[in-house]
Amino acid sequence: MVKTKMPKIQGPKNEPVKSFSKHIFTALLVLMILSGLYSALSEEMKKPEEISLSQLVSEINAGNVSEIKVEGEKLKIKFADGSVKDSKKEAEAALTQTLSNYGVSKDELGKVSLIVENPSGFMFWFGAIFPFLLPLLIILWFFWMAAKQMKSSSLQAFSFGKSRARVTGPEDQKEKITFKDVAGVREAKEELMEIVDFLKNPKKFLDIGARIPKGVLLMGAPGTGKTLLARAVAGEAEVPFFHISGSEFVEMFVGVGASRVRDLFKMAKKAAPAIIFVDEIDAVGRHRGVGMGGGHDEREQTLNQILVELDGFEPNEKVIVMAATNRPDVLDPALLRPGRFDRRVVLDLPDVNDREQIIKIHAKKKPIAADVDFRVIAERTPGFSGADLQNLMNEAAILVARKGRKEINQDDLIVSIEKVMLGPERKSHLLSVDEKKIASYHEIGHALVASVLPNADPVQKVSVVSRGKAAGYTLKLPAEERHLYSKKHFLDELAVSLGGYAAEKIIFDDITTGASDDLYRASDVARALVTKYGMSDKIGPVAFGAKEGVMFLGREMGGEKNYSEDVAKEIDGEIKRFMNEALDRAKEVLEKNRKALDAITSRLIEKETIEREEFDKLLLEHGIKPKKAERHAGV
Repeated sequence: MVKTKMPKIQGPKNEPVKSFSKHIFTALLVLMILSGLYSALSEEMKKPEEISLSQLVSEINAGNVSEIKVEGEKLKIKFADGSVKDSKKEAEAALTQTLSNYGVSKDELGKVSLIVENPSGFMFWFGAIFPFLLPLLIILWFFWMAAKQMKSSSLQAFSFGKSRARVTGPEDQKEKITFKDVAGVREAKEELMEIVDFLKNPKKFLDIGARIPKGVLLMGAPGTGKTLLARAVAGEAEVPFFHISGSEFVEMFVGVGASRVRDLFKMAKKAAPAIIFVDEIDAVGRHRGVGMGGGHDEREQTLNQILVELDGFEPNEKVIVMAATNRPDVLDPALLRPGRFDRRVVLDLPDVNDREQIIKIHAKKKPIAADVDFRVIAERTPGFSGADLQNLMNEAAILVARKGRKEINQDDLIVSIEKVMLGPERKSHLLSVDEKKIASYHEIGHALVASVLPNADPVQKVSVVSRGKAAGYTLKLPAEERHLYSKKHFLDELAVSLGGYAAEKIIFDDITTGASDDLYRASDVARALVTKYGMSDKIGPVAFGAKEGVMFLGREMGGEKNYSEDVAKEIDGEIKRFMNEALDRAKEVLEKNRKALDAITSRLIEKETIEREEFDKLLLEHGIKPKKAERHAGV
């Protein structure tokens, strides 16, 4: 196998119903608990035995009463043995007078402690009413909570049209990002500095009659830092940053998306100067008239409202609309015309210098060993985006933490590169002796063809240790950054891709499934040579088929082939010719260097991994001059 280059959270809609049910359950549970407590207390609070005044007098004369508590007409009698009984006195007379009338002994009455208490009206009524009032209060509370929840549910039905944009204020230092935190993309930052200047000092532009772009479209591959750059513009300008995804405008109800657009722009105008950032705008900004929903499709209604709001901007409103997409080719032309998104900023994949700076930014808060050379890491990561490099540093930190060490060294970063490119090492995926031999010849077939052919990229590493889905891999890296690729380079790379296939044919006179991915990738390259790059002498300088990235559902269903069946047959013939010629070249190289193929494969079977230095020595031993993996200039 050849490897060369490489979120305001809204609750669910049925939340009010769930919350309402939850309140019902809670209220019933509370009622059951209170009922149980009330029953238990009433069992314990049974009325004491009531005796008559004549019995009370007898007990006093017998010396059995220690205390009498008078509460209005009620008497609480405490006996010497600790028991308590109740009685009642005459309403019109004093207790001592009543007892004297009943013949109580004055001496015995003197031994009894008399306590007179006048109960307050509040405590009297509270004690009488509370047992009935408590259940009533609980029922009223339950109905109040239910009514409140239903009101919240009904209001939520009217909140669909409100914007769900997240707002980052200029005072939020924790979330603040400036251009210092964004490495590379020098041209993009220079382009956006004008936007920052306008937001800080719009009068300078308006006085001279300049019209600041209303919309800025950030275009680039995934992971190149479009969202990060938009946040950096807001941080530099120190203005509110309204961040929303294009998919958040669209709902199942027609008109909701357009209402959210209106609300978003209304909020931004109130907070002006401000930045509105719509991420993945292609979710609502695709070509109109090619979808399945007709002219009344909700997505198209939302797009129409965005167009209207952009047209409604006045130069002094000081609101900039920024949007990001990695599919600019599918956007509606009305969205891109002057007066709307009339400034477009392209973010390319970082070159080696930019990659070095990006790695240094992501390494700031990590303990880095003294032996780490960020330049070497940058050179070994061609085609990596900023997000890939961030993931690379994170994987290295995780690896170090797993091993219980405190610093990230160079080897950790090298291993992490391979993990990001190919996947984790599969130590449990052990090859049999025969499979290991086949995989070793396959990978050395790739590596040897790449080393002999002049326009192929130099080999950095060969391994038969399984990573991801690959049983083995050959890592090749370009000697220098490329922006243009020649036909000779493609033809040599085609031969390299089929080097493993050719080695299996030569050595084992058989073919395995290990070459399936190589064939798939090589066929794609061969087809691009014929239909995209005009590199077929027979077909000529003609491009066929739709431009890459445009074939989405609506256009695919309504589009037509732009070439005839006869031309299709010629295209297939040319693709087959390119593939067969590449296979013949690979076979020729391997048969000519059969001794080197056998010797290097034996070393790979023994060691499982061969790095570039050792591989170059083995090539020199067999008369093959290795290619120089030149370091890039540090400018």
